[in-house]
Amino acid sequence: MSLLRREQEAKLALIESIAHSQQALARILDSVASVSAHSEVSARSLAENIRLLSRYQEEMSRMVTGIRLARIQHGEPGTPWLKDPGYAIRMVRNIQEECSHVKEEKNTSENEKNSACPRSPSA
Repeated sequence: MSLLRREQEAKLALIESIAHSQQALARILDSVASVSAHSEVSARSLAENIRLLSRYQEEMSRMVTGIRLARIQHGEPGTPWLKDPGYAIRMVRNIQEECSHVKEEKNTSENEKNSACPRSPSA
């Protein structure tokens, strides 16, 4: 059996194991849901254990597939980072001024070239 084939089979076995673990975890959550309503301490402990197991499985999956899943961020979103409205107007004016200066310089240099060039007698 080739090394590549054995590696693929090992990865497949690991993925199957993670899938079985997720199914078992779902069954555990189903059966513990009624019990955790009565005991807040066991519910917190169970939630922490599930979080750790999920992170462990996620890391194993990432190692096998090379795909990193984005972490879900909980909390209040921040305000959007925007420049002040006058910024865009100032930038457009600066660009327009630069363009007009370039045009003026170009016209000036063309006029200098024309005046420096001898005119034909017919003109």
